[in-house]
Amino acid sequence: MTTYPKSPKEMTKGMMYFPRMLDKIRLHQCGDLHEDYHQNFGAPQTADSACCNFLRVHHRDLCKRVAEGGTDEEIMEWCFEKGRRPNQGDLFVWNGFVSKLGWRDSVTPRLEERKREFGIADRTDIVTIPDLIDFDEGRLK
Repeated sequence: MTTYPKSPKEMTKGMMYFPRMLDKIRLHQCGDLHEDYHQNFGAPQTADSACCNFLRVHHRDLCKRVAEGGTDEEIMEWCFEKGRRPNQGDLFVWNGFVSKLGWRDSVTPRLEERKREFGIADRTDIVTIPDLIDFDEGRLK
């Protein structure tokens, strides 16, 4: 059985998207990550790679740490120790970036293309990639 990871809007210690990235790693490690996510798992130019870059940890190393077990908070502390500890200003910028991805930026054409593919080009309530993900994964009707 495959399943979807957590919403990109969820947070750990005030940081959006991190729980989703860890959930994708955990699901991948136990063989339950939905096949739609296999091709880009750990790939550059993804939200996961941006998140790892923001924390200054490598996705490969993060996967090894996740395999050791622990809560999202414990793994985030590991990221802070191995990479960097963002301050409140950093988190404000990160959360603004990741929550608005696809809204009037370089990703907007891809968002619009995906909305057309899903047959929801007329949906004015889906204005960001996180909105589209939540729609696609059944969290947004």
